[in-house]
Amino acid sequence: MLYISTRGGAEPLPYCDALLEGLATDGGLAVPQEMPSVSPETLERWRALTYPQLATEVLALFATDIERDDLARMTEAAYAPFPDAVVPLRRIGGGITLVGLSEGPTLAFKDLAMQFLGQVVEHALARTGSVLNVLGATSGDTGSAAEYALRGKERIAVFMLSPQGRMSPFQRAQMFSLDEPNIHNIAIEGVFDDCQNLVKELAGDLEVKRSLHLGAVNSINLARITAQVVYYFWAWLRATDADGHAEVSITVPSGNFGNILSGFYAREMGLPIRRLVLAANENNVLDEFFRTGIYRPRSAAQTLQTSSPSMDISKASNLERFIFELVGRDPERVVAAWKDLETQGFADFSADLARFTAEFGIVSGTSTHADRLATIREVHEEAGEIIDPHTADGVTVARQYIEPGEAMLVLETAKPEKFAETIHEAIGIELTYSDELQAMLDAPQHVVDLPDDAAALTAFIRERALS
Repeated sequence: MLYISTRGGAEPLPYCDALLEGLATDGGLAVPQEMPSVSPETLERWRALTYPQLATEVLALFATDIERDDLARMTEAAYAPFPDAVVPLRRIGGGITLVGLSEGPTLAFKDLAMQFLGQVVEHALARTGSVLNVLGATSGDTGSAAEYALRGKERIAVFMLSPQGRMSPFQRAQMFSLDEPNIHNIAIEGVFDDCQNLVKELAGDLEVKRSLHLGAVNSINLARITAQVVYYFWAWLRATDADGHAEVSITVPSGNFGNILSGFYAREMGLPIRRLVLAANENNVLDEFFRTGIYRPRSAAQTLQTSSPSMDISKASNLERFIFELVGRDPERVVAAWKDLETQGFADFSADLARFTAEFGIVSGTSTHADRLATIREVHEEAGEIIDPHTADGVTVARQYIEPGEAMLVLETAKPEKFAETIHEAIGIELTYSDELQAMLDAPQHVVDLPDDAAALTAFIRERALS
């Protein structure tokens, strides 16, 4: 299996090389040269597997340059920090089931991909004897998941950008309380999109990228996308275990389009997901795209600060991978569309979506702060569960689409403890923390403030990068 760029100007690479490369040399994103497929018979054989075993089977279809025994060792190590179930499913009534993706060390769904990423990047670097300076951007949960997965690794240093004052107090503490020599937290003046733009600017400068050995761990990284494919198969197998024939749709709270893209890949591989339902918050650029076919990213000034902060994104990096499929895998059309974004502020895919909406199976909706509060309250009253605000966005939109006889799964994104203020506003409950979490919240924080300036960021990294 080789990986090509969405923009057509980079050499095909095997899995390990593509994940270390991060952003392709032509500025595009790595995608499979051909999507692997899974037969119904194979699906049935997978029902009895543990989560690490299933991860080995799915990832082996993508990472063909890794020996099966090495891959099995990595998946076992990646999911050792999780409870035995790894991804439990919980019914909350109204035909909706939560897919518990937040059982990892940082209480967010990002752990499921990041823990594997830490293993596979270390494996790839050991094969070549090289080092990697990871440059990432986070709107809340990616940063801590990456740092907890990569801390202490000898060949890796992490430079994580976050928007100043835009994360929850818990998210800030979880990242900034880490006092590890290979972890560097950088708060950028601006919003998440500004952080993401800086990552792309440095990664797009090949001299800087090569001289600093830069790589990425946010959802532009191939390993993140492929590792997330696994829990779509896992959830579908659990949801259909009773009779094997239930129609399953899956709702995904989405900001950067990485998580739902993994669901799209699973569907393209043959997993019979009826519909993927994208749930946006007030920064609903993606909802507008799937309803109208117009992709119109907003400026930093137009990006709202909401109570589901990890989705406060107006320029979704991974949408490029979906658009590549939407336009028939034509890299010239992708490049032309991105030029339209630069010249007129939007790109028009309405004709493409009109032709392929049923084939791709993605619908969307928007949730607001009032919706989040109401949904958190209703789920607590009806099911005794407390859900975080991003998951509440998912449940809100899922309710708009669920149909009789359909199993509607909602991907949980984080534990509610990460957003205690919103939970208190919704249901009046003060969440309590374990001694370990309280110690984290009270610990000194280590972070450097920098302006939204590529030169300043480059200088900061150059002084601290591994070489």
